Amino acid sequence: MPEYNIVVTSNIDEEKRKVVKKVLENKQSQVLFLSPNSDKKRKEMLKNADVLLTLNPAYDLSEDEIACLDNVRFMQLFSAGADHIPFQDIPEHITLASNTGAYAEPIAEHVVAMSLALAKRLMEEHKNMIKGEFNQFNGSSKFIKDATIGILGFGGIGKATARLFRAFGSRIFAMNTSGKSDEPTDFIGTTDDLEYILESSDVIVFSMPLTNKTRGLIGKRELEWTKKDAILVNVARGEIINQKALFDHLKANPDFKAGLESWWVEPLRHGKFKLEYPLLDLPNVLASPHNSSVVPGIMKHGIAEASENIKKYLNGEPFKGEINRDDYM
Repeated sequence: MPEYNIVVTSNIDEEKRKVVKKVLENKQSQVLFLSPNSDKKRKEMLKNADVLLTLNPAYDLSEDEIACLDNVRFMQLFSAGADHIPFQDIPEHITLASNTGAYAEPIAEHVVAMSLALAKRLMEEHKNMIKGEFNQFNGSSKFIKDATIGILGFGGIGKATARLFRAFGSRIFAMNTSGKSDEPTDFIGTTDDLEYILESSDVIVFSMPLTNKTRGLIGKRELEWTKKDAILVNVARGEIINQKALFDHLKANPDFKAGLESWWVEPLRHGKFKLEYPLLDLPNVLASPHNSSVVPGIMKHGIAEASENIKKYLNGEPFKGEINRDDYM
């Protein structure tokens, strides 16, 4: 009999199932897929599970099924973020890991695309061209070479973003929890250095997780620290920035621009899209529907990354993305 039962709780297609089995199924481990089974069979599989691979236990499992996880020791998420997980319902003995960095590269490309579009005034000049205006020499486009890029959150996405911006000749000012990184930077600090990073940066990128410490991190005071013509790009979570403060700052400072990819109320997390303030009416806002990671083959790649992380855990090797519940509860 296999030593480990790995149960995939999310309903994934056959191609992705093959990826999980290729990485994880061997003489020691068997992979089981929960979704097609009867209620009785599902509970039996969960009671015998050692590891869960899940999009979100709140989506995949009922309360009765979550109560069956006494033998589970490790829960691996498909997602990089963990703020949507019902930690209060998950038994405390289970180690949880997020899929850190699995979707970093396409998201980093999106950051650069938004930054360049805003720096080069692509939206404004496209609209001007439609109106018949040919503003060839307005001189208001920003130069990314030699610009300082402040990256708040220097994990997988932040590092991938830094690598792309360095190719332009930009300086990288980064912030993480330790103030240290093996990724090259011109400056790296912690939240103690937030004011210095914000006042120094031409482009400010938010790529940090939403935790108790980062929720509401940026308000009126922090936005006033920024340059009047800075570009803010958020690919993290809307709740990190106070929505009213951002709206007021954008309205009062037309040269300040924002690329918003992540929102405060979104369909996947909240069942709908909703704004408290009309940010989309502002000419200095560029919006996208939290789709920066949606590129061909990305889910297959993400599932492979999650499976490899489970493999490391089972082999007693260092694994990535361990979640500290205290950051969220």
